[in-house]
Amino acid sequence: MSVANRAPDYIRSISPYQPGKPIGELAREMGIPEAGIVKLASNENPLGMSIAAREAAVAALVDVERYPDGNGFELKAALSKRLGVAPERIVLGNGSNDVLELAARAFLAPGRSAVFSQHAFAVYPLATNAVGARCVEVPAKAFGHDLPAMAAAISADTGIVFIANPNNPTGTFVAGEEIEAFLEQVPSDVLVVLDEAYTEYLSPAQRYDSLAWLDRFPNLLVSRTFSKAYGLAGLRVGYGIGHPQVADLMNRVRQPFNVSSVALAAATAALGDEEFIARSAEINARGMAQITEKLSELGLEWIPSAGNFVTFRAGDAAAVNAALLRQGVIVRPIAGYGMPEWLRVTIGLPEENARFLAALEQSL
Repeated sequence: MSVANRAPDYIRSISPYQPGKPIGELAREMGIPEAGIVKLASNENPLGMSIAAREAAVAALVDVERYPDGNGFELKAALSKRLGVAPERIVLGNGSNDVLELAARAFLAPGRSAVFSQHAFAVYPLATNAVGARCVEVPAKAFGHDLPAMAAAISADTGIVFIANPNNPTGTFVAGEEIEAFLEQVPSDVLVVLDEAYTEYLSPAQRYDSLAWLDRFPNLLVSRTFSKAYGLAGLRVGYGIGHPQVADLMNRVRQPFNVSSVALAAATAALGDEEFIARSAEINARGMAQITEKLSELGLEWIPSAGNFVTFRAGDAAAVNAALLRQGVIVRPIAGYGMPEWLRVTIGLPEENARFLAALEQSL
């Protein structure tokens, strides 16, 4: 018997996560100079990171021979001050993916289950399967969360409900009052993970205060990231905010130094650069209009998005994607999310959006 066969069935059944194609990989495949490639596949901030965050990251390199602060004191203190939550409510992660996995490790196990929506973030089933728990996928409603159906899907063995708001990859949004009403229906011994990775891109009319619910709902965990609007995707730093007992359990299964010293320094500085976040949101709103107006002009169906990306129906999406790649434009196929006719494109700078739209028109 192979040693690989000794791994649990629930591990061997996992399909690995497929990230967006790297620029270097496409350059090698197509013989295209990297400078001539536009990547709009991974929902990264086209502005990069703020100057303040970059300077803090560079300064932190001086001490990289030292282990980072395993408790992330300075970043937690900055988050506590900015968000008005006690430090003991905060869990730091190696990206928000790590936070999601920590929740699964702490609150799921064989014989338990997690509830999430169809077309929701791929890490939810990955994190659930990795601990031997059962996945309960609830059919989507208009490509988004059907919260009443998700509430009905909760059973005696449910340990976690995952909600992404806005949702990736569809960009759909659930109003705050609907989520609050959902929380009132969930049993108090079921953890609700509210994944707000794209919350900085919400319009003023869409904003709601999920942190204000924490005292009323001790079973709520809000997950956020520095990878999107803050532009720190390559440094991997995210955080969760919940009841101190929830945070304590997650910290028990967290690796001691899961966030690097460079990431901690950059995230702390980035948190204070409100002007950068405002500019990122503004460029995103303009780019969203630029892309969706052209998609409509081309007669393509697209899903209204509250994130920094938009998903559109391309018909033979695999063929259209291949044609885009030949032109040096990388977008994201989402057949793995049960949407084989659709592609997802990240909002870029105006010239990057224009390049994508011209390539798309040619590809069609």
